[in-house]
Amino acid sequence: MDTTTTFFESFDGTRLALHEVAPETGHGRPVILLHGLFSSAQVNWIKFGTAAQLAAAGFRCLMPDLRAHGQSAAPHGAQAYPTDVLARDAQALVAHLGLDHFDLVGFSLGARTAARSVIAGMAPRRLVLAGMGLEGLAGWNHRMAFFRKVIDGFGTFRHGDPEYLSQQFLKTSGIDRVAVRELLGAMEDTDPAALAAITMPTLVLCGDQDNDNGSADKLAQALPDARRATIPGTHMGCVTRPELGAELVSFLTTSA
Repeated sequence: MDTTTTFFESFDGTRLALHEVAPETGHGRPVILLHGLFSSAQVNWIKFGTAAQLAAAGFRCLMPDLRAHGQSAAPHGAQAYPTDVLARDAQALVAHLGLDHFDLVGFSLGARTAARSVIAGMAPRRLVLAGMGLEGLAGWNHRMAFFRKVIDGFGTFRHGDPEYLSQQFLKTSGIDRVAVRELLGAMEDTDPAALAAITMPTLVLCGDQDNDNGSADKLAQALPDARRATIPGTHMGCVTRPELGAELVSFLTTSA
């Protein structure tokens, strides 16, 4: 299936890329898919066929490159990264497209962004938090310290170091390290009590070898209306597998 790419201006004028894969009819139920840290819409959703699976099931896949990622702008300076900037970018996307009925899917950083967006008032029909556990939301400061270590020590980590895989992924992505380091500081810990605002049906989805963001079971238990699903793979490996798309299609097409 073909991918179309357009650009829009976010709340502060930052130019963000939006990639779209639609059913052959050209129409479909909108689903916004938010990718992970150091990644892009192309890597997370398009390259390994997840968007194609959703489009084949009748969904219109709307996949932004997050600020400082992919084809989106990567401005320098703290003024470009206010608190919850990614959630504000997501809200700007919904407003730009004029959406009032859509589903929302996030993986890792995208899941954190999706949760923060809903807590701030976004109201998708259904929500998927993938590659995320309770500690990944409530303990962001700990995760931020890890990723800043990866950025600050870029090129020094060797195979076997805890930071090595993230370093290699960052190297492959070619992301602006100055910009993404500033982006990390735009996020805050999420009080578990705030999760009560996430009232829509939610799928908490993780690989069976993925504990990078803490306990997915605890996250599901903390949400008012959540179900839990597991697919094969590590945190970075599970996005390459067809089971990811299959679980998304199953959850998003369930009527009850």
